[in-house]
Amino acid sequence: MSFRRTVTNMAGSAAARRAAPAVASRGVRQFLSKAVDGFPGFPGAREIARKHLARTHDVDAAVKAVIDQHVRLAGAQGFVTNLGGVVTLAISIPTNLVGLAILHVRMVAAIAHLRGYEISAPQVRAAALMTLLGEDGVRDAIKDRDLDSHPHDFAVGAGDIDPATLDKITAHVTQALVTRIGGKNATLTITRRVPIIGGAISAGVDALATHSVGRYADKEFPPHIMIERA
Repeated sequence: MSFRRTVTNMAGSAAARRAAPAVASRGVRQFLSKAVDGFPGFPGAREIARKHLARTHDVDAAVKAVIDQHVRLAGAQGFVTNLGGVVTLAISIPTNLVGLAILHVRMVAAIAHLRGYEISAPQVRAAALMTLLGEDGVRDAIKDRDLDSHPHDFAVGAGDIDPATLDKITAHVTQALVTRIGGKNATLTITRRVPIIGGAISAGVDALATHSVGRYADKEFPPHIMIERA
């Protein structure tokens, strides 16, 4: 069943709407599993990290290579819309966002793995998801008391993450992605009659967003346990 059909079916069912929070939590956990561990045709974060470390023999160089690879993939036309059916998510993320979100989470998880974090841990996966908000988004959410701390703080926390907290993170990430794609679509409207230009702008926006998330992840997953905040 496609993501779009899943959302349509849920919208038409009162019982499903009442069950949505629990289903959403399961859905985002499935999403994180697919993004971090990979699936046929999409290598997981560990494999990506291993490949770049074997080539560079330096962790920081491997981190840069991971970011560069994912920036190129995000800029490749068609990639982020050709993952339909891979993951069925009962959360309000439009289909064309799922591919890019999976790409971003894998990139962040690969960076975390290179820096020595246990990416099978729920709190590290939640931290990886948080980075999709970007530095400004996380700072604003903390200021508004919608989130309690930064991705790094979640990553080094002990024990499993509270489902309610995961739901809050998911909600913020979803809204950020929807806003981001809305801004991109508004820009593309201007160039709709010139497909080549529109495609180039779309690729550039996705590549820039990926680079921004990658640099933020580089900061939030340092090789040392403690980091200083400005």
